Amino acid sequence: MSNVAVVYWSGTGNTEKMASKVAEGAKAAGAQVTVFTASEFSAGKMDEYDAIAFGCPSMGAEELEESEFAPMFEECEASLNGKKIALFGSYGWGDGEWMRSWEESCAGHGAILAHESVICNESPNETANGNCISLGKSLV
Repeated sequence: MSNVAVVYWSGTGNTEKMASKVAEGAKAAGAQVTVFTASEFSAGKMDEYDAIAFGCPSMGAEELEESEFAPMFEECEASLNGKKIALFGSYGWGDGEWMRSWEESCAGHGAILAHESVICNESPNETANGNCISLGKSLV
């Protein structure tokens, strides 16, 4: 059985809803899933999971959340080489630049992106929910 972590930060609840759908998809595909907020996860846990979904909304000038998520993720970057991951998050403005930058950073650290990243404007709609479930399944 595959062991999957879903790690997220959410300010308004939108990315939290997406994380729930990602976990639902991974469970449906037969994985054991643990959901963490960014403050509950650390680089020391990376090796405990076969795959990890990371979720963070766009903040400020299309950046990752700076106080909790970004420091945790930066700590995890050294463990991304060869790790199967997927990325998701919501945004309220912009065009998704933060996700493209995040994907490039992960690829540069050798991560294996298991699925096209899922982004949605504001609260996830039916399409975004379906994409999150598919993302979760791809991690198994």
